Amino acid sequence: MNKPGFAYIMASGRNGTVYIGVTSDLAARAYQHRNGLVEGFTKKYGCKYLVWYEAHDDLEGARYRELQMKKWNRQWKLTEIERMNPGWDDLFELLF
Repeated sequence: MNKPGFAYIMASGRNGTVYIGVTSDLAARAYQHRNGLVEGFTKKYGCKYLVWYEAHDDLEGARYRELQMKKWNRQWKLTEIERMNPGWDDLFELLF
């Protein structure tokens, strides 16, 4: 059985800096980002809020979606976030 996967977007705030990632454990990964436990882009730019995610049957599907979205221009990414989460709410709490 394959592990499910998630493509996700962390943001510094509404219309702020965004980061697109992929994981098999969305709750744990979002926790790491929001608490600055991950060195790199999200920590440097304060991307602490989970503003968008999409579940996939396996990690391969999630990785494909991540790579696809990373090619998008910024406005397309913002539109995708607002389609799912118009208020740019932090979706982390919804994971529990």
